[in-house]
Amino acid sequence: MKNAKVRNFKLWLLAFICALLAFTPSGCNDALLMTSTGIDSLVPKAADIIRRGLADENPEIRDIAIEVVADVQLVQLMPKVQELLKDDFVPVRFAAAMAVGDTQYHPAENTVEKLLKDPDENSRIAAAYALTRLGSSDKLHILHKALASNDQTVKANAALLLGKIGDKTALEPLNELMKDKNSGHKVGFQAAEAIARLGDEQIYHKLWTMLISAYADDRTMGIRAMGALGTPKAKNALIIMLDDDILEVRLAAAEQLGRLKDTTGEPEVLDVFSKNLTVGLDKEDRERANVLTALAIGQIHTPALTKFLPRLLKDDSKRVRLAAAKAVFQGKTAN
Repeated sequence: MKNAKVRNFKLWLLAFICALLAFTPSGCNDALLMTSTGIDSLVPKAADIIRRGLADENPEIRDIAIEVVADVQLVQLMPKVQELLKDDFVPVRFAAAMAVGDTQYHPAENTVEKLLKDPDENSRIAAAYALTRLGSSDKLHILHKALASNDQTVKANAALLLGKIGDKTALEPLNELMKDKNSGHKVGFQAAEAIARLGDEQIYHKLWTMLISAYADDRTMGIRAMGALGTPKAKNALIIMLDDDILEVRLAAAEQLGRLKDTTGEPEVLDVFSKNLTVGLDKEDRERANVLTALAIGQIHTPALTKFLPRLLKDDSKRVRLAAAKAVFQGKTAN
């Protein structure tokens, strides 16, 4: 009799959980999946999504998949990334070389060496970054020289790579680049983020001007840079941005706070589901919002949020699925 009561209580509790998740058709199944076997149950699906992304016919998807591999250190997929060092598209070669450096994948060193003779300068500086991360400090000058390139994309990418590599000797040229009137919008913002990565707190005021820009894209880039700076003042600025009028800006702030081990942005991410905030958005805006939602979940990775990952892994958009796959591996690492 007692066992029957316990069993009935469990069934009632299960029904109650499903009722709470009734606002989403797959809510109950997703919750059961996450509570019964945990986030590890999603790993095979997530890995398959990333693997497919690396072989996708769309170079933008290959690019994103490479970044995911590097960001979550999926070294087992680096042999495929190594093959993409010979891809026909420059952004893919750039991302692949950067991934070799980020994962310090030494088996690709000889292939990366060949990229130093690539006809495109972006590929060459990515190769220099990778080789520097692999121990060849004599290639660092290639990145410094690229800051003076006449190509705005090359300058922005060189700033990005110098920030990622942690080269504090680059602070002065990066500051000059940011102030240079000949530097485009993207170059100035990328230089500011690189300076933030290098820990120069004097960049805070520049980043704040980005946060109060009338343009949501500027605010989003400022948020990313504030996250890179990571000081208490920067964190407080991110918390303020959780009240922004634009959903994408709020989600970007929640993601960066999560990266700084602060879950203050969790309610903003939950609102996406509980208030159906993506309903009514056009396809492109909905995709962008769902990508940012998945990225925020990956950084915050609380149980209240990770239970939505099964749904995002089944999204129609490859970009959303890749962001969700990344979140799975981030959650697995955190656990």
